[in-house]
Amino acid sequence: MTQTGTDEAARTVAILEDDPNVRTHFADIVAGSPGLSLEGLAGSLAEARQLLTSPPDLFLTDIGLPDGSGLTFIPEIKAAAPECRVLVITAFGDRDTVVSALNAGADGYLLKDSSTATIVDGILATLDGGAPISASAAVYLLERLRGAPEEAEIHTESTERLTPREIELLELFARGQSYKAAGRALGISPLTIGNHVKSIYRKLQVHSRGEAVYEAVRRKQLTI
Repeated sequence: MTQTGTDEAARTVAILEDDPNVRTHFADIVAGSPGLSLEGLAGSLAEARQLLTSPPDLFLTDIGLPDGSGLTFIPEIKAAAPECRVLVITAFGDRDTVVSALNAGADGYLLKDSSTATIVDGILATLDGGAPISASAAVYLLERLRGAPEEAEIHTESTERLTPREIELLELFARGQSYKAAGRALGISPLTIGNHVKSIYRKLQVHSRGEAVYEAVRRKQLTI
């Protein structure tokens, strides 16, 4: 098991990914992130089930696996460890897979081509109770929510409008830009970016960039 430093409070992450190169890439991301500890690696469902004997705080899981689908494993994780968070990270971005993953109990959904910063932010946001969703996946959730117009309408009526600068920032997030990259593109400091992000989260009542993009699209304040 690989860990970060000696931080006893580090939160544990297990990775389920069949491609060894991608698995190593994700492992390096976790191992190099302060506050996170790599609990275990699995290349198949069979190996991943063994990790449930000592559940991590978060499972980073793929969907397409050699011995089945990660979608079937998500309910197993939740049954064995209700407090364990599940962040799906996959190459599949189609509507059926996105909705199926969330219905199965996934707490977040990212695509494998996400930047390292986005993956780290996604892991931390999921551990903190957020639900990070890749921008392309958020569009499918928008379609799904159209089945509950009354709830959406009530929520929209209580929402403050985003400023033009906040919308510009969300557009960059929707394209996968990190905080630093977005700051450079807009010519503003990290502190100012942080202030804008806090304002966006407050107005949209969310806790992650993916949620913010999704909510802004749903409320017709952002077009992607």
